[in-house]
Amino acid sequence: MNVAFDASPLTGDLISGVGWCEAYLTEALTRLHPEHQYRFEYFTLRSPEEKVRRMQPFVRENTPLHPARFSPLLYRLMTNFVPVPYCAFQGKWADITHFFNYIVPPFVHGKTVVTVHDMVLHAYPETMRRRTRLLLQTGLRRSMARADLIVTDSEFSRTEIAKYYPDFADKVRVVPCGVDPKRFAPASPEEIARVREAHHLPEQYFLYLGTLEPRKNLVRLIEAYALLREKHPDAPPLVLAGGKGWQYESIFAAADRDGLREHILFPSYIPAGDMAALYSGALAFLFPSLYEGFGMPPLEAMACGCPVLTAKAASLPEAVGDAAILVSPNSTKAIADGMEMLLTDPALRCGLRKCGLRRAAEMNWDSAAEKLYQVYRELL
Repeated sequence: MNVAFDASPLTGDLISGVGWCEAYLTEALTRLHPEHQYRFEYFTLRSPEEKVRRMQPFVRENTPLHPARFSPLLYRLMTNFVPVPYCAFQGKWADITHFFNYIVPPFVHGKTVVTVHDMVLHAYPETMRRRTRLLLQTGLRRSMARADLIVTDSEFSRTEIAKYYPDFADKVRVVPCGVDPKRFAPASPEEIARVREAHHLPEQYFLYLGTLEPRKNLVRLIEAYALLREKHPDAPPLVLAGGKGWQYESIFAAADRDGLREHILFPSYIPAGDMAALYSGALAFLFPSLYEGFGMPPLEAMACGCPVLTAKAASLPEAVGDAAILVSPNSTKAIADGMEMLLTDPALRCGLRKCGLRRAAEMNWDSAAEKLYQVYRELL
């Protein structure tokens, strides 16, 4: 069979969680099933050479590039209102085309699969960028109607899709995310020291790594850290690492308080090559997000041997199993109490490291890719 992957999540200057999910799944799938033909499809108008350069880490002998010379943003905006055929740009080569970022355009040749990662649009619309929210409000229902099958990352998200879009419940299949053991593994002391020095970090720190945006519950995490410091003035700094997202200003404002300012660090975007050492060097990883379709960062931290505290909400308990401390994301005190346990109980941290490494090993991309392959086989 001929399988086309929509590569738009991979062609940006910074790759988000959606992009990494596509990267790992397509790598595993094309490696495990080389008997089929694959290609990456995308739109490009300005700087086509730059997009070719960005795609090079994902191109393999059996997965070439197939760009179409047209503005990707203009095409996506147009197709929300005018049914401009996708096959007019990408032809009729594919038996199946998989779109990894919610939207299936009109008139795609062959069968279509779309990944709908979560229902943030309905559960927490106020945490989304206005443009993204508008595109999904006007396009998601039609996209799901066009798709032959819908893939989502967790059983939680499957139930959420069924709640908000019951007409499409029978189309949904679960393909959980995984963690890459080559990219995420315990780092050496020398590598941890290098990354600490590069990002001006102390020897001990609590870590959050991800986009700085309201849905990640970082204002409440900062308030919990303030409570912790009232009881433990020598608590290590809180490191909030990641790029600025939608409405990040409230997060910086919460940290800009007397007694906190010098203890909360914002090292901004972390290069992919530094992430494992950043996780490995942390006292604990904190991820009290309000809502996730899956939640890859806690698993990445576990794979690096870092104890994890995360939210008892949405898909996160499903992702981490019994290998993390689970707290109510709506309770500042519960988050602070969990941080205090991690700070004061070395035996607990040691147990969580062992459980976390075991859990991360269970969640692998090869297994996920085989489940995705079964989705494709079901279509044909």
